[in-house]
Amino acid sequence: MSNHEPFTSIVPGLFDPFELPSVPVLTNPSSAIAEVQVDSIPTYSSVEKPLTTRVWGTDFAHVNMQQTLELIADSVEHRRPQYMITANVNYLMLTEQYPRLRDVNARSLAVIADGNPIVWRSKLTACPLPTRVAGSDLIIEVARLAADHSYRIFFLGAAPGVARAAATTLQHSFPNLQVAGCYSPPFRALTQAEHQQMIDTIRTSRTDILLVAFGQPKGELWIYDHLMELNVPMSIQLGASFDFLAGTAKRAPEAWQRLGCEWLYRTLQDPQRLTKRYASNALYLAKQLFLELLGMKQSN
Repeated sequence: MSNHEPFTSIVPGLFDPFELPSVPVLTNPSSAIAEVQVDSIPTYSSVEKPLTTRVWGTDFAHVNMQQTLELIADSVEHRRPQYMITANVNYLMLTEQYPRLRDVNARSLAVIADGNPIVWRSKLTACPLPTRVAGSDLIIEVARLAADHSYRIFFLGAAPGVARAAATTLQHSFPNLQVAGCYSPPFRALTQAEHQQMIDTIRTSRTDILLVAFGQPKGELWIYDHLMELNVPMSIQLGASFDFLAGTAKRAPEAWQRLGCEWLYRTLQDPQRLTKRYASNALYLAKQLFLELLGMKQSN
């Protein structure tokens, strides 16, 4: 740990939760804005879960952005640990590959649709989802909510300096935003002591909202496994949102987003890393559509 800054603020790097011990800044910030056992995690009824619509085996909350923010605010006010999932097609594919994610989804306060294909597919159901709630938009609105209500946010994860830069960008846009901490674990497996120190730092920071950027499904699994130990009212895995705010990645223009082509824009930006991922997502979508068509044919 001598090569890193103290845990009180920010530590460079990012860890891989799958390798944890078995026992449990910006030049122009404003530009970016334009293992706990399953049965031991209680399900709280103090914040009512929203209605859901099932798409490809996952129950998505029937919410828009404002309703999502209301769920977050209710969770903070009730002071009982909750978490949300922002799920895109890649996350649905991972849910199929990692059955444990089904428990993660079921225990969450809400699984939010962060993908146009999910919303489009829901139009064929009796209760279509109202809209996509993109994590990259949600992080900005959460910061606005926090600034307006004096909620404290902790930024966890991403590459060295990215969490701090994302927080700085949001503070430039929302001067009243209270940042409880910014913390990026090193790019290696943590020792038990380091991992416990990380959790202690978050728990003692008096944070109301924990925003995590560990990637899928690492972030979701980590939040789920340590929900009660962290004792944070609301935790959300938001992935690339930190990078968009920090300026280390560029988000697709709105026209691309409306067409559902944000994945293509990101692939063109980083083909070496994302081509394989989005090709896998395309195969997953094709398989789901084939199975649905096959089911319709057999039912006839």
